[in-house]
Amino acid sequence: MNATTERKVPELSLLSYVNGTNADQVKFVDDIMYGLKDYGFIVLKDHTVDQKKVDKAYEYLSEFYALPLSVKEKYAGNNGGQRGYTPFKVEHAKNNDNPDLKEFWHVGRELAATSQYKGVYPDNVWPTEVPEFKETFLQLYNSMDTTSGILLEAIGRGLDVPSSFFAEMINDGNSILRAIHYPPTKGEDTKNSIRAAAHEDINLITMLVGATESGLELLDHDGTWLAVDSKPGEIVVDTGDMMSRLTNDVLPATTHRVVNPTNDGSRRFSMPFFVHPHSKANLSCLPSCVGEGAKYEDITAGDFLVQRLKEIGLY
Repeated sequence: MNATTERKVPELSLLSYVNGTNADQVKFVDDIMYGLKDYGFIVLKDHTVDQKKVDKAYEYLSEFYALPLSVKEKYAGNNGGQRGYTPFKVEHAKNNDNPDLKEFWHVGRELAATSQYKGVYPDNVWPTEVPEFKETFLQLYNSMDTTSGILLEAIGRGLDVPSSFFAEMINDGNSILRAIHYPPTKGEDTKNSIRAAAHEDINLITMLVGATESGLELLDHDGTWLAVDSKPGEIVVDTGDMMSRLTNDVLPATTHRVVNPTNDGSRRFSMPFFVHPHSKANLSCLPSCVGEGAKYEDITAGDFLVQRLKEIGLY
């Protein structure tokens, strides 16, 4: 395969959709549907998330992960890892018993007292050792949440659903901001474990902001692994199993992984935002995607989430 035909994840401008003409918006919808159908991934060159919020979050993330393990573990074990800290080598990919070489922190939605999901979703926990952590991560969460709504609106246009379809589905949704630390791999079992073993995401879409070092790869149609390259300030977007179920695999959940670095002394930070519907949302096949018949039986987003958390060792 020569350089002119080499496959590369498409790069799009979200601001062309937000600020552009109707023709710009139609082109963006066409381009994101092509990217998600063919690769399961796209890269946003520009978007509506303030990079200063991202940089600040990484700063406090680094501060938290430098704390002693005994301090970090005070925040572990919250509702199957759905909030707070999950220690190193606890999570594993579905159908893979070897643990991933990572530790992470989960931030969820701060619900209004009147929300029907208050008490259904776990409450956030916050590390008192890093005082700015809470405010910084809530600001980033809200910014990612807003941007996810714009992306899903565009995807909804491509799927021919009512304009409010995804907005209603993610209203009070159980979306998660996962702040990951991949420590140096020196001394670890790197033959059997990698930073994130091959998996598909659980949710509707995932938005990954500026990791400090690369390593993300997707499994392409021909069975080869394709590097997903992005630059600081860009957002990588992929589709998860919930979107795959909704669309009857029109928008597939693409298998991906994070490989170990060549330098075993290097560390990596990463922050994916997993966009989830509210727990009662029904993941039944969309009329525009039925084709020759729905491949998956109906299930609610809440039940599907629990099922998958059990499969990856977090529930």
